[in-house]
Amino acid sequence: MNAVTESVVHELSQIGLKPETLPRHIAIIMDGNGRWARTRHLPRIEGHRRGVKSVRTIVEECARIGIEQLTLYCLSSENWKRPRKELNLLMHLLEQYVIEERSEIMRQEIRFEMIGRREGLTDGVLDEVQKTIDLSRDNKGMVLCLAVNYGSRSEIVDATRAIAESAIKGEILPEEINEITISDHLYTAGMPDPDLLIRTAGEMRVSNYLLWQISYAELWVTGKFWPEFRTPELYAALKEFAHRDRRYGGLND
Repeated sequence: MNAVTESVVHELSQIGLKPETLPRHIAIIMDGNGRWARTRHLPRIEGHRRGVKSVRTIVEECARIGIEQLTLYCLSSENWKRPRKELNLLMHLLEQYVIEERSEIMRQEIRFEMIGRREGLTDGVLDEVQKTIDLSRDNKGMVLCLAVNYGSRSEIVDATRAIAESAIKGEILPEEINEITISDHLYTAGMPDPDLLIRTAGEMRVSNYLLWQISYAELWVTGKFWPEFRTPELYAALKEFAHRDRRYGGLND
């Protein structure tokens, strides 16, 4: 847990939360942008634009209250099936977000990361993402990780291939492979596993997102679409998390 000010501790106590009851790592499936737009008779891209506002709000609030890492599912590897026009607009929004938020990322000491395959992403996105990763590398605040062109099964395949190559080279013996070995070869190597997985838009599935990493994560689903998700919804999830009995297969009696 990142250090927080006394005023933040007081704010949290006013709503029944303590810094030590907050999740270390929150992962979010930001679902419902298109449906939000459709219910308002707007183009799908307007839902994505409105969703960026939710991203900005939640990133700033999580950083402020001391969450150690926030991982956002921005674009899945299956999303390439969408119309090219929508994909181009998504690439533009992502590039624009990284550029516009860079100064705020630096101001809040946020460390920026991205996971997922780079293939298919535009040069503009890749350049701006790498620039922000490099600039924020030594920041000491929250880690903001964007999952872009990400699919958990592909991640596990990539990790398995890397481990197999190491075994062929004699760098590791098959009997030495364990859970730590696999974790160390995932895109998220070195990151803590999520404690809390939030999904918007009411869907009760994990959609190929961090399948290995969320093995013991608490799940929280809201019917609200991502463009509607703001701090009240975040705090509803945090309060629910604080009251969960996390036993990890053991007994607390």
